[in-house]
Amino acid sequence: MTKHIFVTGGVVSSLGKGLTAASVALLLTRRGYRVALQKMDPYLNVDPGTMSPYQHGEVYVTSDGAETDLDLGHYERFTGTPCTRNSNYTTGRIYSSVISREREGGYLGKTVQVIPHITDEIKAAIRSLDSDKIDIVITEIGGTVGDIESLPFLEAIRQYRQEAGRDNALFIHITLVPYLKAARELKTKPSQQSVGILRTSGIIPDMLICRCEKHMSDEHKDKLALFCNVDRNLVIEEKDVTHSIYEVPVELTRQDLDVYVLEMLKLHVHSLNIDDWKEMLKRLIKPGNGTVEIAVVGKYISLRDSYKSIYEALTHGGIANNVEVKIRMVESEDVEKQGAESVLDGVSGILVPGGFGDRGIEGKIASVCYARSRKIPFFGICLGMQCAVIEFARNVCELKGANSTEFDETTPHPVIDIMKAQRKITAKGGTMRLGAYPCRLVKTTKAHAAYSNDEVSERHRHRFELNNDYRDRLTAKGLVISGLYKDEDLVEIVELQEHPWFVACQFHPEFQSTPLQAHPLFREFISAAMKGSA
Repeated sequence: MTKHIFVTGGVVSSLGKGLTAASVALLLTRRGYRVALQKMDPYLNVDPGTMSPYQHGEVYVTSDGAETDLDLGHYERFTGTPCTRNSNYTTGRIYSSVISREREGGYLGKTVQVIPHITDEIKAAIRSLDSDKIDIVITEIGGTVGDIESLPFLEAIRQYRQEAGRDNALFIHITLVPYLKAARELKTKPSQQSVGILRTSGIIPDMLICRCEKHMSDEHKDKLALFCNVDRNLVIEEKDVTHSIYEVPVELTRQDLDVYVLEMLKLHVHSLNIDDWKEMLKRLIKPGNGTVEIAVVGKYISLRDSYKSIYEALTHGGIANNVEVKIRMVESEDVEKQGAESVLDGVSGILVPGGFGDRGIEGKIASVCYARSRKIPFFGICLGMQCAVIEFARNVCELKGANSTEFDETTPHPVIDIMKAQRKITAKGGTMRLGAYPCRLVKTTKAHAAYSNDEVSERHRHRFELNNDYRDRLTAKGLVISGLYKDEDLVEIVELQEHPWFVACQFHPEFQSTPLQAHPLFREFISAAMKGSA
């Protein structure tokens, strides 16, 4: 049967449960096991698709069109294994399923309750990844133990362990061992209390992973083992890494975490092969080609997680080119207030990412103009492509007032317009053009040269598109349409030939980039930026 690992967290949020789960998955994958991951989120939203980036960070999109938690990005980047809609469940999704079944008569004669009906639905969600093609499923429980909304999930995994048997499921608890600067010492009491709260739910963790700023002493580990009822060698230190999150798996395997996990699950400990990962880390930590600075001009810059996959993909592009990528985070509204030259001076490349709404749009458009007119390598993604088209229409095609109908419904030149399939849709959740679609590339273009392929598949999340009524006027002035979704004649990629590197795409290439294999467009964007800064 498929084995299961449950990852919980305590004391505070943002301990890195997702990174830790992804790291464990990488190590188990490199020991020859087929691993799948999933995240259980306690919030009542059905998915994060309607949530503000300021509250939740980016919305990660799977190939099958699910809008999910950003931790799924870590899962895919670390393991290279695609996630699906069964990789992310929320309280809202769980309750919606149960309530729908009740309305359809699925529980006739029964009182529908949290136990057993909600917990049974959670267990069914956990089992949704079981198959003869998966050896181990790692399930991360969002939030922290003690949160009211997490209780049904904790009860469900307690039941699951009892039903599956001790050798088929285990609990890993991630907790904080804070360093008090005034006392100059680490404190284990918060972790002890966290485990105490977990035990009130009937769960005794098999392994503790302790987040800390300073190295733990043997005394700290002995105390945690004693008071938390965990074997001494299963108290694992997870100290803050020095350079990159990609160091975490290496630090964990140095403490034999993956060996202990396999032994507890009664699985054979095959040899570990992460030489390519270690080689990647060498290039990341000590690149041989200097530094290149990229400006990311966004609307949600104040929360770094809003563009998590963008930043990671830029780092991957740097690894592929053996160069350090320094990111200048630029609020598009600052461009509006201070001017593009003031804010963007000195950068070697400019990236304009996705977003929604009209706030800061003119700053994004001004940034595109700055990159185009100054011959600075430019990369536009989703809304970034739409801003590139608007800027080109206004300043090259001389279409005064050109805009997107998302921002100005009365624009005289709607070069960006809502997709035909979206015009009758009123519901906001899960109704955009989502997931992977094929894109046919035009030969002799920068996009085709980057991919070295005639057709690719990329993930989307949008409602608006380039208005085909304006294609002839745009291309007549030099805008090259280098990628198309032929089934619906949708423009996917535009570029400029008489420019060092000016490429913009409607899809989100950042979702398919990994540290071992940078996305082709990010790789070539960084390469072009390096040439400009040489």
